[in-house]
Amino acid sequence: MTGASAYEEQRRLIMEANQRKMDELRLHHLSAAVKDAIPKPSPAKSVKRKRAAPRDDAPVVVRRSDRNASNPDKPNYRYEEVYSVLDGRKKTRGRRTTSTRKDLANRVYASDEAREYATSKGEELQEKLGSDYPTFVKPLTQSHVSGGFWLGLPTDFCRKYLPKRDEFLTLVDEVDDEVESLYLALKRGLSAGWRKFSIDHELVDGDCLVFELIQRTTFKVYIIRQSSYSKKLKASKKLKA
Repeated sequence: MTGASAYEEQRRLIMEANQRKMDELRLHHLSAAVKDAIPKPSPAKSVKRKRAAPRDDAPVVVRRSDRNASNPDKPNYRYEEVYSVLDGRKKTRGRRTTSTRKDLANRVYASDEAREYATSKGEELQEKLGSDYPTFVKPLTQSHVSGGFWLGLPTDFCRKYLPKRDEFLTLVDEVDDEVESLYLALKRGLSAGWRKFSIDHELVDGDCLVFELIQRTTFKVYIIRQSSYSKKLKASKKLKA
């Protein structure tokens, strides 16, 4: 007990000495001042965003739930109906555009036989043209005559005969009507202007074109219609009859 009391007395003296030093240095006051000087964060304000009012021309969002499958008044989820909201929108930022719905509805899908027939006729025409001017045969697909209206050209032909930088090319049809189309050298295809040529000549999927480079930037374009296959079949049936 005597050792324990001596230890407690020594501990008490040390604590009193430390307290006197802290009072002399005013450490308690300094810590309180620092604590008061730190700004308290303001409570976060909850900002309520107003919901934007729906526009009259906003696209219709179609629900895809089957919970009302037995309801006779259930909505129609057909692909064509989804695009019907685009009908009548002929102007976008001052420029006239073609309705996507109309474009899809007017698509022509060629049969394999009609496509092969038009391509074979194009190759025959290419042989008849001879070798006076560079030529190539281009069968058409949907991406060439609808939607994006982009016509990629044969890589080897572009590297050998066409300009090395973007330039307008002139497309001349069988009756010498001309349309200018922008040739993109890096992508090796026709962009702006090709859409007009395609629509003006009513080109469809399965048609085949023969391009003849008669000048450095001028193509003579010959059109073989895939519909000529159907005309051939009808003619042969009449002969058999």
